Amino acid sequence: MSFDLNFHIYSLLQEEPFFAALSRSIDKRANRSIPTAGVGVDEHTGHFILYYNPEYFEKLPMEQRKGVLKHEFYHLIFEHVTSRLPAEGLTQYWNIATDLAINSHLEGELPEGCCMPGHPGKFEKLPAYRTSEWYFDAITENKEDYGDNKGDGGDGTGDPNNKKDDGGEQFDSHSEWGGPSNQAKEIAKERLKDMVKKASEECESGKGWGTVSRSMREEIIDRIIGVPLDWKKVLRYFIKTSQRASKQSTIKKINRRYPYIHPGRKVTRQAHIAISVDQSGSVSDAMLAAFFGELSELAKLANFTVIPFDDQVFEDRIFLWKKGQRHAKERVLCGGTDFNAPTNYVNVHKFDGHIILTDMYAPKPVKSSCQRMWMTDQNGANRPYFETSEKIIVINV
Repeated sequence: MSFDLNFHIYSLLQEEPFFAALSRSIDKRANRSIPTAGVGVDEHTGHFILYYNPEYFEKLPMEQRKGVLKHEFYHLIFEHVTSRLPAEGLTQYWNIATDLAINSHLEGELPEGCCMPGHPGKFEKLPAYRTSEWYFDAITENKEDYGDNKGDGGDGTGDPNNKKDDGGEQFDSHSEWGGPSNQAKEIAKERLKDMVKKASEECESGKGWGTVSRSMREEIIDRIIGVPLDWKKVLRYFIKTSQRASKQSTIKKINRRYPYIHPGRKVTRQAHIAISVDQSGSVSDAMLAAFFGELSELAKLANFTVIPFDDQVFEDRIFLWKKGQRHAKERVLCGGTDFNAPTNYVNVHKFDGHIILTDMYAPKPVKSSCQRMWMTDQNGANRPYFETSEKIIVINV
């Protein structure tokens, strides 16, 4: 039976609470077309993906399997996959520089032959624990010492069995870094902030950080958690991850398995999102206007059903906001608040996602049948009436 990383992930990370928490939000996909492992972003959803070669992982000792996982997760944490690039863009020098920065923190945990500063070989003159940018400058200023700028690995392939015996090359694949669109990367960046924030909160609650050093914790918090979420990007991410695939036969598309025998399948993606708007007076007109303005842009991606509520849903005021339409903000009622009312309505009518615009001042509602997100002002986020693991996003106006 082929090595299944999903089956082994708990035993690999049971002593690494921070990485274990991150891992739950990362898809793991076996891929024999890459020699070792790599990370990327799903174009359609903004989800992070860890690709791995089962045969490669199966041959590694336990500690090196864990080291490779941590190496890949660090690429995500430090935004190498989404945005952090020098002016020259994605080059082999930058690939090596990012590996040197990460591997400084993983000494003794990785397979032989990887880029390791301060060790005998090509990078022995370079000190450990520097940033990717520092290593990039050091390498590009002394190109004659560090080779050319070709390919994805040291020999252009990223194959760990085809490396020069000169003190280290890349062992993982960076080929997925440049693929996704800017929109997918922006969604992934916002998702990363949320992932790291939740993982760090788990660690601080008593589980501990495992082998993550204090200096690394501070860097992670400063780089990721210290940057506030962009509510517009989070809203876009929520809608895109709520999309469901709709398939239909069409003769215009060639069937890959049975070309010219059976029709192909056209896949369209759409989402029907419930937008519940709290009608209490504490939800400001400015927040309503900002929220409705952004929905006008996002109506290109999905259909929205706008549900006014206070302590009940006012069904005669519900309207369908179809793709491409624009609507001005509107307050139709003003009263108390009961989150059970819109949640029950959404559960019965089977939406793909549920967004509640509110001041957060009401008891915790019943469980939602689809993913649910709360959008509020800073006061509502800081002092919610109830605790929840669901996303609470601040609309800055």
